[in-house]
Amino acid sequence: MAHHTHCRTIGVEEELLLVDPDTGVPQSVSGSVIRYARRHDELFLTGGRRSKALETELQREQLETATPVCSSLAELSEHVRSARMAAAQSAAGVGVAVAALATSPVAVRPSLTPSQRYARMADAYGPAMDEKLTCGCHVHVGVESPEEGVAVLDRIRPWLPPLLALSANSPFWQGADTGYDSWRHQVWGRWPSSGPTELFGSARAYRATVEGLLATGAILDEGMIYFDARLSRRYPTVEIRVPDVCLDADDAVLMAALVRALVDTAATAWRNGEPPDPVRADLMRLAMWRAGRSGLRDDLVHPTTRRAAPAREVVAALLDHTAPALDRAGDLEPVSALLQDVLDRGNGARIQRAAYARTGDITAVVATAADHTVTA
Repeated sequence: MAHHTHCRTIGVEEELLLVDPDTGVPQSVSGSVIRYARRHDELFLTGGRRSKALETELQREQLETATPVCSSLAELSEHVRSARMAAAQSAAGVGVAVAALATSPVAVRPSLTPSQRYARMADAYGPAMDEKLTCGCHVHVGVESPEEGVAVLDRIRPWLPPLLALSANSPFWQGADTGYDSWRHQVWGRWPSSGPTELFGSARAYRATVEGLLATGAILDEGMIYFDARLSRRYPTVEIRVPDVCLDADDAVLMAALVRALVDTAATAWRNGEPPDPVRADLMRLAMWRAGRSGLRDDLVHPTTRRAAPAREVVAALLDHTAPALDRAGDLEPVSALLQDVLDRGNGARIQRAAYARTGDITAVVATAADHTVTA
């Protein structure tokens, strides 16, 4: 197996729900959890490196974890699990649990994290803010320049919907099954700046697009550029924001591996002078809707033919498309195994529904998720 000596760096941010361990109801205690973590030094300690892994998010019922910059999947896996455990231990210190759920199965009215920026957002977007208790998985992959980053963004677009189908983990909303595998995607789509983008063509054009969106006044700042994939404002990375937070840590690692391979594949195509697929953003929106609606249960939109195709066929096409990059990184064998695991057991939405089918109790769905979050 070929091994790339200069693998692109990867990092993962995960948003987790803070829930009552008995009722499953989300609890507005993120500030207390982080204060407990700092008091007790429940910090991210892996391989001798220390990093503050826990941060607040938009709502007080959620917490964000972040890995350090990683090079290998083994290293990333260790850090994802360590971050989840740090979050779980700190949450337990204030009497709650963490659950890797992209929406709350139990009915809840979330409470905004105290922040001047969030208060301005609440004023601007009104009741839409009450829906935004959603948890995603954001993958960062290193790029050499903004120009390479934009070339990557232009070339990975058709391949993003299968990532949502694989990671979909939000079937329940306000105590009921929505029929969607990823209801989070539906809720998130209500932001005015979310979703797929047209081709940019250059870093200058990307910047002009961002400035143009800001000039409309419809979004408050650059932090609200909620594209499915964007250039990071803080790091020399592209940031892919499509996946739901994954129930199992292995699936978060799978998302990172696939995203890194997509980025490397796209950058190679750019260097070789291959033009991006000119698929329109409106078709991309339909493909993403399809992925969020049925996940792996039904047809998806095939990234190259644009036709409906069985989910397994689309996942196989994704693996085939990224196989050379995965092989260069030494990731082909583990990623193939991780993909097969998801296809065999189903995504998080399937596991949540199975828990409800067994028990008829929405609270049991949250308990199952809390267990998966730290043991799977």
